[in-house]
Amino acid sequence: MAKAAKHADQFADAFDLRDAALMRTFAYVDGRWTAGTGARSLAVTDPATGAHLAEVAALTGADSAAAVDAAQAAFAGWAGLLPQERARLLRAWYEQMVAHREDLARLMTLEQGKPISESRGEIDYAASFLEFYGEEAKRPNIESVTSHLPDAEVEVWREPVGVAALITPWNFPSAMLTRKAAAALAAGCTVIAHPSAETPLSALALAELAERAGIPPGVFNIVTGNAAEVVGPWMDDVRVRAVSFTGSTEIGKLLYRQGAETIKRLVLELGGHAPFIAFADADLDHVVDEAIKAKFATSGQDCLGANRFFVERPIYDAFCARFAKRTAALTVGPGLDDPDIGPLMNEKAVAKQEEHVADARRKGARVLTGGERHEAGPLFFAPTVLADVPADALIMGEETFGPVAAIAPFDTEAEAIERANATEYGLIAYLHTQDPRRIYRASRALQFGMVAVNRTKVTGAPIPFGGMKQSGLEREGSRLGLEAFTEVKYVCRDWA
Repeated sequence: MAKAAKHADQFADAFDLRDAALMRTFAYVDGRWTAGTGARSLAVTDPATGAHLAEVAALTGADSAAAVDAAQAAFAGWAGLLPQERARLLRAWYEQMVAHREDLARLMTLEQGKPISESRGEIDYAASFLEFYGEEAKRPNIESVTSHLPDAEVEVWREPVGVAALITPWNFPSAMLTRKAAAALAAGCTVIAHPSAETPLSALALAELAERAGIPPGVFNIVTGNAAEVVGPWMDDVRVRAVSFTGSTEIGKLLYRQGAETIKRLVLELGGHAPFIAFADADLDHVVDEAIKAKFATSGQDCLGANRFFVERPIYDAFCARFAKRTAALTVGPGLDDPDIGPLMNEKAVAKQEEHVADARRKGARVLTGGERHEAGPLFFAPTVLADVPADALIMGEETFGPVAAIAPFDTEAEAIERANATEYGLIAYLHTQDPRRIYRASRALQFGMVAVNRTKVTGAPIPFGGMKQSGLEREGSRLGLEAFTEVKYVCRDWA
């Protein structure tokens, strides 16, 4: 513990945290802070400035396997706790997050780049899962079934599956961890988690707060390092019974194949390519307001971000003009200055924006605003609006994951639905119309796990988050979020 604190102190002053102990750079395994056996580290940098923030321990495959040992050893004790006790500990962890909201937000903005107000919002969102699943942990999990046999009593139980491996992304480094971990812990599972190598500090700060909340050793473990080296042993280990992953569809497919060998429970929250459909009867000012939110939250680096805008022709020109004007007025800069748009995560992300814009222009699209890197720094891209984007443009087929919006007109409802569904992804669709019959028809016809009607904000702890097709498997959040971490046991009892 003392060694870990000393290591963190090398960097803590630069973060200007109220509680410097939240700046952790060692992994957290079996209730101990560890540099692992390989004496290696990963650099964490500020995407806004390129400044070196920290060196975080990079654990080996052997260290990763040791984390499974710890979680397995802790499982019986954690699963055997009264649900009320697990609920109490999750509540205590929630209260720790609320108390340290500002420090957690600052850590996130420095390592991830998002505007500080968005980071504060994510901390609130992340904490809500601890609160929600703390309450769900207390719900009865026994179901009485009318017996089909004479003199028999029938029950159905839900029991924790065992050790759960959680793999989280860089764009929501706190919320994706708590959404998974809170459900798994509430169900009675123990957790091994691997945060993105680009944003590990947020996860380690949550481990510090989990320890303060009283979560027992081995129950919640954070294993930092190279993803392939850390996660590989988990996919081969039969003791890891469930895997929850948020990230790209490509990596999701890889985990799906690897998980087949040991028949793991899988929760996969993968890519999105959200359509935003605006009919002519919608309130245009409201549509533009919601379009800005749907496109530019998290600087466009959001699987829920609208990528393809389909606008009915009678309002097409007016929408393009107003949307471009609003987009051009968005502020761009470092996250701590609280702009509208922060930096992208890495050079690869910026290059993708350039590629999509160049391809769309070659195929006849008009650049209404933006279209190039921003002077704020190497990882900044100007918020961009493209109009008249043809169906064969790359941006209409690939998730851009950045601040570039592609707009195209449509003439009929059937055309809009067909174009919206013309993707391998099916996470969320945004629909704007005042016609109640059209709302019903379109909501039914859209092949997406979530449909937002006349609004953008739809997520929260009580709702089932997830997609169709290649956007993933299962759901997170809500009561359904517990299911992947439980087994169903049927008991048929004769008292004779």
